[in-house]
Amino acid sequence: MSKKLISSVYLIPMSFLLTIIIGAGLLALPISSATGESTDYLTAFFTSTTSVCVTGLVVVDTYMHWSVFGQVVILILVQIGGLGVVTVGSMLMLIGKRKFNLGSRNLLNDALNVEKRRGLLSFLIRIFKGTFVVEAIGAFFYSLYFVPRLGFLKGVWASIFQAVSAFCNAGMDVVGPNSMIDFHFSGLMMTVTSTLIILGGLGFVVWFDIWDGFKEGIKNKLSFKNIIKRLSIHSKVVLILTALFLLVGTVGILITEYNNPDTIGNMDFTGKLSNSFFQSVTFRTAGFASVPQDKLTESSCLIGYFLMFIGGSPVGTAGGIKTVTAFLVFMNAVSYVKGRKENLVFNKRISEELMRKAAAIVFVSFMSVVLMTILLMETGGINLTDSLYEVVSALATVGLSRGLTPLLNTAGRIIIIISMYLGRIGPISMAVFFSKGSGLENKIKHSEGKLYVG
Repeated sequence: MSKKLISSVYLIPMSFLLTIIIGAGLLALPISSATGESTDYLTAFFTSTTSVCVTGLVVVDTYMHWSVFGQVVILILVQIGGLGVVTVGSMLMLIGKRKFNLGSRNLLNDALNVEKRRGLLSFLIRIFKGTFVVEAIGAFFYSLYFVPRLGFLKGVWASIFQAVSAFCNAGMDVVGPNSMIDFHFSGLMMTVTSTLIILGGLGFVVWFDIWDGFKEGIKNKLSFKNIIKRLSIHSKVVLILTALFLLVGTVGILITEYNNPDTIGNMDFTGKLSNSFFQSVTFRTAGFASVPQDKLTESSCLIGYFLMFIGGSPVGTAGGIKTVTAFLVFMNAVSYVKGRKENLVFNKRISEELMRKAAAIVFVSFMSVVLMTILLMETGGINLTDSLYEVVSALATVGLSRGLTPLLNTAGRIIIIISMYLGRIGPISMAVFFSKGSGLENKIKHSEGKLYVG
């Protein structure tokens, strides 16, 4: 096994696990609970996992169970989990003026899921600057709502927590037990939250490509059309897919929930449309809910399974198999049906290796959903709809629940903990982690076998 493989496949999962364990230890302390009593370790471990994995599924109310110290610990874990443990560690190394050797750079490359030979550390700095600027702007707009209603100190704290949680797609808050349901009528709250979720889910590569493209375009007096044309293939695909999935989700939820009095049925059309859009956004791994999830129709849940499974885009804070992965698998099928020998996107060939990786991610993720759903159903006679919703939400690090999470028994909590962890580091990473292959078989050319498919 190569040194790079050891670095990326072993160190990244272990760094997340170590952070979860440390976080659980801190949350189990008496100082972390609002009552001043120790929290049982399984609850603390579950909360630490959902924070680091930026999932948002909780077995105890964040605003009520945890003290200010406990909430600060959760917020730090969310921020670390959203940006990535290795990414945060690399930034601390950079601040401490420690040298980056080749191994450290390779590890950071793999942690960010990018291939940058040059400008990697500049890219890292831009990620942190961009993150904190966006979160600060989000916190400011939240404060316009929270400070007048909660007072200055509590309002500022709630604004900061909500901004970080929304941008990192964690879906946790410290203002009440009903997530965004109490704010479903507020255009400010819905807009700010949706914007932060979408920005976090687009991915940093897209951010900087758009920023640099418009700077260059303005400097050279290019038209908007020419600026868009100069964007990278990745950015174009991500922007198109993001808009498409948001549109499909919004229209789908609007249709399936239009007459449901328990969700949007009693709202005016503007309210129906805005809450359908928000539900579409939050299905993309955010975890905030503006309507009760246990009241959604089964048709809406089916739409949710699809959107949650896909999730956000690469090199961002969102989870799921990622939009580009789903797109590549779809394009591979289209290419085969049309008899193309190459997979083309914007007239550029996509490598076979990338197509194989996308297929592997989808397959392993799908099998993980099936396995974990069966196991969860067997823990306490839970029905298929609720079990599948919980598992897909956990594996895609979404954080939406149909009220099942607090009711889980010990076995159920452990299954969801494993699912959240797999979802954050990626099921395909765990598959490689446990692989015993040495790569020797790739050097041997075997005779061709024949199978019949279709």
